[in-house]
Amino acid sequence: MGMHYEKRISRIKRKRKCGFRARMKTKAGRKIMNAKRRAGRSLNVADKMQ
Repeated sequence: MGMHYEKRISRIKRKRKCGFRARMKTKAGRKIMNAKRRAGRSLNVADKMQ
């Protein structure tokens, strides 16, 4: 079990708020993802398969 925080957000809420698909919905989110790609970060499993 991980560390405990007072206001621990559920995994599903976290994914919906700041997950891959949430980022891709907005123009600003896509900009963030492209910046991460330029920095050499692998963002999700689909990127690794290519």
